[in-house]
Amino acid sequence: MTVTRKIVAGLFMSLDGVVEAPETWHFPYLNEELTAAIGETHAEADTLLLGRATYESFAAVWPHQSGELADQLNSMSKLVVSTTLDKADWQNSTVIDGDIAAALRQLKQRPGRNIALSGSISLTRGLLQAGLIDELRLLVHPIVLGTGQRLFAEGVGQVPLKLARAATFTTGVLDLTYQPA
Repeated sequence: MTVTRKIVAGLFMSLDGVVEAPETWHFPYLNEELTAAIGETHAEADTLLLGRATYESFAAVWPHQSGELADQLNSMSKLVVSTTLDKADWQNSTVIDGDIAAALRQLKQRPGRNIALSGSISLTRGLLQAGLIDELRLLVHPIVLGTGQRLFAEGVGQVPLKLARAATFTTGVLDLTYQPA
């Protein structure tokens, strides 16, 4: 039996579904439980998949950090989906463009651990619609933002999912893992 790698998308989300700009609302909820959950997703992966905007924000911060999560992110292979970048300077980063779905289907067939997709709202949406997300890990924060980009845009249509795992942190953050139904 051939085991395929999983693409695991992880997002911080508000109760009203906003996933945009978590750096402006997420940090009051950051504690050891949440840090461990984030670290677990990355520890199970050997590749980090990022859209251009998320790559640029991560590449501006993580190479200058230290600690377990920084070491994981800095050393792992990174794939940047972009039609505008020619190169990615962050250690172990490669730009991919063209038929992204085909490239990721091939990558999933190669030996290795999970492929962690962090943030990257547009990329996550596209991969969900293409049926390439194997797990959607949402860290739902107990805050209503009222405005901002949501993971599921108006008119996206049905995306059947099944709950695979749920945990509640002391801060009220829900750690929800969904798989395609």
